[in-house]
Amino acid sequence: MRKIVLIVAATTTLIAVVFIACSESSASEKKKSIAMTETEKIQRGSYLVNAIGCDDCHSPKEITATGFEIIPELRLSGYQSATASPKADSNVVKQGWLLFGNDLTTAVGPWGQSFAANLTSDATGIGNWKEEQFIKAIREGKYKGLDNTRPLLPPMPWFVYKNLTDDDLKCIFSFLKSTKPVKNVVPTPKPFNKL
Repeated sequence: MRKIVLIVAATTTLIAVVFIACSESSASEKKKSIAMTETEKIQRGSYLVNAIGCDDCHSPKEITATGFEIIPELRLSGYQSATASPKADSNVVKQGWLLFGNDLTTAVGPWGQSFAANLTSDATGIGNWKEEQFIKAIREGKYKGLDNTRPLLPPMPWFVYKNLTDDDLKCIFSFLKSTKPVKNVVPTPKPFNKL
């Protein structure tokens, strides 16, 4: 009986050691950066921007008979101040609805009205940003990735995107920095009482 107890104890210890070693190895693998060329980072970033739907809110669109079409020369440039949005009916929001502008680059809800940011490489977009700012903006939901700034507002799902790996965020940033610069100053959000 004593041999069986010793064998079970030894087996349990071995399984625990293997499990811990595998866990530590897996965790360290996640921390390692994947070596990529800048071209590979931009390609991966382009794929991710398309896959996670950045264009849905950050690209001005026109409505056609078949639905929305991104305006190529304005891609990822955010809400266009020159485009007049209809006045939002705050009574509809009070009834529990959220409203979107006609090209989905502005949204109205209990927080007020928010406008999709310019993500192009222009100085009015992220042209002057550092990679660390971009990562902080996505990880912590901080406006322009700076401390002591307002939070990113809905409908920006930063709380979902914060789960992307550092490598993925770096690739997205590389892609965005490679985009054609589009000069577009996006307005500041409006509080709900100013709608």
